Amino acid sequence: MTFDDLLDGRPLLAILRGVPADRAVELANAVWDTGIGAVELPIQTPDAVAALSAVAKAGGARGERVGAGTVITVDQVSVARDAGAAFTVAPGFDPEILAASLAAGMPHLPGVATPSDVQHAVKAGCRWLKAFPAASLGPRWIRELHGPFPDVQFVATGGIDAGNARAFLDAGARSLGVGSTVTRPGGLTELVAALTP
Repeated sequence: MTFDDLLDGRPLLAILRGVPADRAVELANAVWDTGIGAVELPIQTPDAVAALSAVAKAGGARGERVGAGTVITVDQVSVARDAGAAFTVAPGFDPEILAASLAAGMPHLPGVATPSDVQHAVKAGCRWLKAFPAASLGPRWIRELHGPFPDVQFVATGGIDAGNARAFLDAGARSLGVGSTVTRPGGLTELVAALTP
C-alpha cells in the first residue's frame, strides 16, 4: 500500500483532531461518502487513539483506510498500528519515525517546509510529502518547489479552507489536509463544492 493507492484521486485528507469517537465516525463516513476524501486522526491523547480505533473499524467495514496524524515519536508508530491505522503523518521529517512506520507496514507522510526538508525526505525515499504549514508557505511555494522536485506529490496542510483550497490544487498540490473546516457545521459541503470542478 502506497500513497498512490491511498490519496490519488482524493484531493481531500480530512483531519479529525480532538473529535470524540462517535462524532469522528460520523464525520469520517461523511467524508468517504463524498468519494473524494481520505481521513486522518491525530493521536496526541488516549481519547484520540480510541477515536482512531473506532474510525479504523468503521473504515474497514467499507474498505476505507485511515491514517494516524501527529506521529512524532517511534512509540506512537506502534500505537497507530495497534489502533488500526494504515498510514502515519507527521508535522516534520524524522528518519527514525519513517523507518519505524515502514517497518510496521504503514507508509509515512512527513511534513516539510523548506527545500532542504524536501531534499532530505526525497533522499530517504519519500515521494508524497506534507507541505506544512501550507497557508504560511502559500500556493506559490508548492509551484516553485515542483521545479527542482517535479516528482514530489505535495499534500498541502494547515490553514486550508474552501476559500483557498482551489489555489493550492491549481499550484500543483495533489491533496489538501484540512482540519477545522471539516469539523464545523457545513464546512465539508463548502469544501466539496470548492474541490469539485
